[in-house]
Amino acid sequence: MSTGASRVFVSHLAGVQVFDPNADAVGRVRDLVVALRLAGRPPRVLGFVVEVPGKRRVFLPMNRVTSVESGQVLMTGVINMRRFEQRPTETLCLAELLDRRVTLRESGPYGEAGDTVTVLDVAMVRTRTHDWEIDKVFVEKGRAGRLRRKGETLVVEWSAVTGFALSEEDQGAANLLATFEQLRPADLANVLHHLSPKRRGEVAAALDDERLADVMEELPEDDQVAILAGLHQERAADVLEAMDPDDAADLLSELPDEEAEVLLQLMEPEEAAPLRRLLTYPEHTAGGLMTTEPIVLPPDGTVAEALARIRIQDLKPAQASVVFVCRPPLETPTGKYLGLVHFQRLLREPPYTLVGSLVDRDLDPLTPSTELPSITSFLATYNMVAAPVVDDVGRLVGSVTVDDVLDNLLPEDWREAALHGGAPDPEHAEEVRRDGHS
Repeated sequence: MSTGASRVFVSHLAGVQVFDPNADAVGRVRDLVVALRLAGRPPRVLGFVVEVPGKRRVFLPMNRVTSVESGQVLMTGVINMRRFEQRPTETLCLAELLDRRVTLRESGPYGEAGDTVTVLDVAMVRTRTHDWEIDKVFVEKGRAGRLRRKGETLVVEWSAVTGFALSEEDQGAANLLATFEQLRPADLANVLHHLSPKRRGEVAAALDDERLADVMEELPEDDQVAILAGLHQERAADVLEAMDPDDAADLLSELPDEEAEVLLQLMEPEEAAPLRRLLTYPEHTAGGLMTTEPIVLPPDGTVAEALARIRIQDLKPAQASVVFVCRPPLETPTGKYLGLVHFQRLLREPPYTLVGSLVDRDLDPLTPSTELPSITSFLATYNMVAAPVVDDVGRLVGSVTVDDVLDNLLPEDWREAALHGGAPDPEHAEEVRRDGHS
């Protein structure tokens, strides 16, 4: 087996691709499974947790790994596609070891016995018996005792520290998040979903409001409610403000009325107002599905202005597909709704053209009470990915996008099933999959 290097730090393996003997990509590394051992002996690496297409997480035993190099892992044989489930005797390196506070066993060049250090990374090496084990720990020293200045980092032997097997009240998550910094919100949601509730709460606490809001929108409702319950109420209100209004309203609807009202009271009034409106509509109607933040321009707005709005990075593709033209005010509920302009039409016109001259007035808008089957038919009939929702006095109150419709047409647990890569396999718990017996 080639290693490509004598030692590999685990954080460098997060997200790297796994290739089979035919050089076809199998999936990406999401974690390493290790078995802790007594008396300071280095943990044995059992294998990789690999995320294969469909977001299913499977186990790749180390004896199937032929090469571990920077940027790729090579394997032999056929990977078992049964969903990975962690056993009580197993530890996940990235999810459970990073950010842990441990103590030095003895006084020496690293510091004094009992000094507390924080784990930034761990390294694995291949032994003479062809096993892999964790032999080094990259740590940061704190201020306790006789420790030197805060922020000093060093690499120590695994045997030089202790405390990995102990439970920890507040582990932190900065280094785990740094490892997965480049993941898209949906992929980071997959990481969070597979963490223990305690660790999930720690990671959520470490994310900034915008990032957590993006991730929450990709999680099953049970996970969303649990994370929100673990936040201080003021922080929970801030996260709700950062979420898309329709997603925030859906989450609030899952809470007891009293709790939802407390959070709404803590939000800025202008942020809470659209959520209160959305909560008044039945769930499977245009009013209940719509977002209150579509792209709106006045009739004297230009094509250049419209394209600039469409280019906003945080805008969802479906929302960016159409610009709605209304009389002021331009915040929902707007002034009189005049019509819409598709982004393809905008691309064909000179930048100085007024959007009021391009308005498509032929499509009758949806009403807030329009029910889901009629919304679906509307989008399918007119090949639309976003549709206007207009109230009985002609004001634009929001827009329904195709992703909102799909979210309600799919089974209620579709997000959880997707995060698991399909339905759980009831026989998996009995499957002997360690050490290559897959």
